[in-house]
Amino acid sequence: MGKKGGIKVHIVDDSALLRQALTEILGSDPDINVIGASSDPVFAENHFNREWPDVIILDVEMPRKDGITFLQEIMARRPTPVIIFTAHGKIAMQAMAAGAVEVLSKPSLELKKFLYDSVTMLTDAVKSAAQAKVVRIPERKTAEVKIRPKLTADSVLSPWDGRTVARTKDRVVAIGASTGGTQAIEYVLTALPKESPGIVIVQHMPEHFTAAFAKRLDGICRVSVKEAQNDDTVVRGRALIAPGNKHTLLKRSGARYYVEVKDGPLVSRHRPSVDVLFRSAARYAGKNAVGVIMTGMGDDGAKGMLEMKDAGAYTVAQDEATCVVFGMPKEAIKVGAVKTVAPLGHIAGIVMRESG
Repeated sequence: MGKKGGIKVHIVDDSALLRQALTEILGSDPDINVIGASSDPVFAENHFNREWPDVIILDVEMPRKDGITFLQEIMARRPTPVIIFTAHGKIAMQAMAAGAVEVLSKPSLELKKFLYDSVTMLTDAVKSAAQAKVVRIPERKTAEVKIRPKLTADSVLSPWDGRTVARTKDRVVAIGASTGGTQAIEYVLTALPKESPGIVIVQHMPEHFTAAFAKRLDGICRVSVKEAQNDDTVVRGRALIAPGNKHTLLKRSGARYYVEVKDGPLVSRHRPSVDVLFRSAARYAGKNAVGVIMTGMGDDGAKGMLEMKDAGAYTVAQDEATCVVFGMPKEAIKVGAVKTVAPLGHIAGIVMRESG
């Protein structure tokens, strides 16, 4: 700990094993500087008084003060990118609502092995969090590690015969997001009317957390929201959330749109991948699709959105001012995949306008 330069990270977790492993893993990256590791929030506060970190990695269940309470105090005192480590989906949603920019799954068994097998994911999460703007969502209007090769969606999609899709009255909306996306997706979905077009969403999120995310949204949105299951029909008034650790593709049989949920390699280092969803939407919906890419780090979704645009779909990117991390939208804009760049507060209206 204590090397000069780099992203300053402080780890707060009552597990000595996790603190040690994360310190070693993150400290091996030249762009990351672990400046402290505390066993609970009270000790962490003492460190923060001397040196405030750029990114905080925070456990939830700890002695003397729980992580959610500490997170709320951090956001009130000095808003800072916080990554939450938890094994519980419901707690993950509470953390996101309280201002966490990222949630990582903490396994109950073989924790050390999981951490060392997840080096790229952990370092990417810290670097993504460091770029995040800890922003308030606008008020809702009523109405030394070997890195695996970066695979494309070709590794998941079956060969395509190149046929274009005729325009029909039915529209399908495909949405992709990552860091900051849970709040952005909530904002868009709660602004949509009950009879909205069918929606399929990929949000980069760990396995088991997407079910809790979908359940929470279902309780506050006029559209129904569920975690996608294989062969679910895409219908008006319903949004399907891709399950964590599974790719979700849009398919069509006759006039029926449905989803295929399947295993497969990481695509653009993600599973589920936005590129997989968008490229399947280009193939099977074409002119009948609306694609939306929102806040997140990296370039997942850029190539797929370009295919959607080329196939006649209407494509939208969230603007920089309202993104927590202007990465994925920026890359889609850069490759010419985006027809409209819009602030978060306008996206629901654009979806309804272009789906009419």
